[in-house]
Amino acid sequence: MPCRICGSVGNHRTYEAREMMIGLRDPFRYFLCAACGCLQIAEIPGSMAQYYPSAYYSFVHEPSADGRLMKWARRQRARYAVYNEGLIGKLIYEKAPNPALRSLWGLRITTDSSILDVGCGSGSVLYALQQIGFKNLLGIDPYIEGPTDHENGAPVLKRTIHDLTGQWDIIMFHHSFEHLVDPLATLRAASKLLSEEGLCIVRTPIVSSYAWKRYGVHWVQLDAPRHFFLHSLDSIALLSEQAGLIVENIVFDSTAMQFWGSEQYLRDIPLFSERSYVVNPSKAIFSRGEIDAYAKGARQLNLEQQGDQAAFYLRKR
Repeated sequence: MPCRICGSVGNHRTYEAREMMIGLRDPFRYFLCAACGCLQIAEIPGSMAQYYPSAYYSFVHEPSADGRLMKWARRQRARYAVYNEGLIGKLIYEKAPNPALRSLWGLRITTDSSILDVGCGSGSVLYALQQIGFKNLLGIDPYIEGPTDHENGAPVLKRTIHDLTGQWDIIMFHHSFEHLVDPLATLRAASKLLSEEGLCIVRTPIVSSYAWKRYGVHWVQLDAPRHFFLHSLDSIALLSEQAGLIVENIVFDSTAMQFWGSEQYLRDIPLFSERSYVVNPSKAIFSRGEIDAYAKGARQLNLEQQGDQAAFYLRKR
């Protein structure tokens, strides 16, 4: 089977991975391109509806439903994440980090910058940005039930990037890129929508990682069958070049989940199980010390550029 990224028909290695987020355990075949290193599903299912339940994480959190104190805390965290300002925000961020917001830190943006979030789910990132003064925001997601206009004015539409026009200073893909059937067509569309000095941020799981090498098909971020493509550093660079973009920077932002999630899968514990750390920490198989060690290990892997997810910063050539 030819690689959908580079076209190679070489001797690709194949794997069988199971659906383990929900716990259906359906098997799916993946192959690792011998040329560009992209791990990809061999056959995309005809219908994906059953693999995106109503409890799917990106659809669940409705930010406007938070109480006054929670909104205040999230606002402090967002201000620290984007501007690196505020001791209270820093303390909150250390307890509850938000890498999506942090990916904007250090960029040449203002509250007037136009920002598009592709595959935004409930729109929580845009809501947080609106809370700290950003005005020109739009979220799009083809899988939401319908359009939403949050109480603070952050809009979310049921659309794809191919439906849009105009120019954007920032176009973000926060863990939506790996779900795309045609990532090259999407990047080309993003390139056309970028302003002259615009920046495209792609945050995505990376197969060029320690977690893939250690856990293989039990790697939590393989996430069969929802993740069609688990990109390598080489495949992202190749797609970017084909779309008229260049990789300006890469920031690894993996978390402890690469360890505890994969260790659960090794033990046949789904992510949504009552025994899962993310669902029921008190019933999980890990001690507090193990979780702390996993967090420390994730930070070290990021420094070594071996974490299992990264933010790619792309500009027009």
